[in-house]
Amino acid sequence: MAINESGKRVTAASARAHTRKSKNKTPFLFSSIMIAQIAVATSVGVLGWAYLALLKPPPPKVCGSPGGPPVTSPRVQLSDGRHLAYKEDGVAKEKAKYKIIIVHGFDCSKDMMLPISQDLIQELQIYILQYDRAGYGESDPHPKRSVKSEAFEIEELADKLQLGPKFYVLGLSMGAYPVWSCLKYIPNRLAGAALVVPFVNYWWSCYPAKLSNEGLGKMLAQDKLTFRIAHYAPWLVHWWMNQKWFRALSIMEGNMAIFSPPDLELVKQLSAAPSPGQEKVRQQGEFECLYRDMIIGFGSWDFSPTDIKNPFPDNEGSVHLWQGHDDRIIPRELNRYLAEKLPWIQYHEVPNAGHLLIHNASYCETILRKLFTG
Repeated sequence: MAINESGKRVTAASARAHTRKSKNKTPFLFSSIMIAQIAVATSVGVLGWAYLALLKPPPPKVCGSPGGPPVTSPRVQLSDGRHLAYKEDGVAKEKAKYKIIIVHGFDCSKDMMLPISQDLIQELQIYILQYDRAGYGESDPHPKRSVKSEAFEIEELADKLQLGPKFYVLGLSMGAYPVWSCLKYIPNRLAGAALVVPFVNYWWSCYPAKLSNEGLGKMLAQDKLTFRIAHYAPWLVHWWMNQKWFRALSIMEGNMAIFSPPDLELVKQLSAAPSPGQEKVRQQGEFECLYRDMIIGFGSWDFSPTDIKNPFPDNEGSVHLWQGHDDRIIPRELNRYLAEKLPWIQYHEVPNAGHLLIHNASYCETILRKLFTG
């Protein structure tokens, strides 16, 4: 007979029974641990597969790399080693009175054709520079691209091409957020700026909640959800844009409901004479151009447009914001609000015009004349 730790007598039989129970529990304990380990490993494996297969975008097909698209346009090499592709038009920059950099919008490129007449170019002596933003066309992707980096890319491009100390910038739609960036980070390099049907971020802190909610509420349901995913869950964007269960971004599926009647007329004209090089826009991968644009544009910014100070306090230049009254892609109320808060911006709301107003030759000429000559 033995005595246990509590001082109670334990018979040999009960001790043997206790030993047998302990031995019986041991395999069960080991089995439970192994099952838990296998479950955890399986979960991690499934999550890893899901990330690689569904969430992680494929690597870009960089122009000029093995297996990538060829380089067919002139390019400059930036200080970080990446390249920007560009196209020049108008008079020689050495003779130009006005030098302008035009920043293309979503799903577009430097090859975008604008109705700028040769008569206007010669009259005003305009030099025009267009470039592919990072990841678009033939410009290298920029995995750390941000709102801020857009301004410094424009500045470096201008310096590489020797445009001089000051130049004009014009941003179209999504290409307007690089112009906001220029106004914030390199105002000393600007001779003037134009924001044409400019992109708006519904989460800019300057907007009253009611105003931004009303503006977002005007969008198609599929676009509202896509914009929210880009803002709140950017890591889901690649999956969301490629899944087949729900409709994603309307403009990428060719939904004509986003265009107003004035836009539809221009769409017919543009379809008859499409811009050359459109097939190159997404050639390096949709994530590096289109999806990254949405993630950056609708993400959290380091500043709000109303934080920007007047870049031309002595009226040595001007900033213009052009908004189509019938624009169904950009709610006019949001850009009108910005213009009210920034009195140094000259606001132009064009009646009977939509999102494509710059493709109207008359409006295009007016926009450039206002920018250059006031």
